[in-house]
Amino acid sequence: MVITFSRGKLIVSPFEVQIRLQDGQAVLRAMVEDIQVRRDVLVLSADAGAVQWSLTLDNETQIDSLVAIVGEQVLS
Repeated sequence: MVITFSRGKLIVSPFEVQIRLQDGQAVLRAMVEDIQVRRDVLVLSADAGAVQWSLTLDNETQIDSLVAIVGEQVLS
C-alpha cells in the first residue's frame, strides 16, 4: 500500500516500511519488527541497532492506514 504524506510516500507491506522522500532525496527502510508508532505525536520511528530514524506524519489517518497493514504491535 502507498500512503502519501507532505514530504513523500510510505510504501507499506506486512513485512517492511519504505519511506521515499520527495524528489528522490532519500529512501528509508525498516523491517516491521524494528518500527514503532507513537500515535499521540504522529511519529513513525525505526531502531535497527546501528541505524535509527524518525519521521513525523501529517495526520492520524496515515497512522491508522499504516497500523492496519503492519499490525498493532508497532504502537507504543
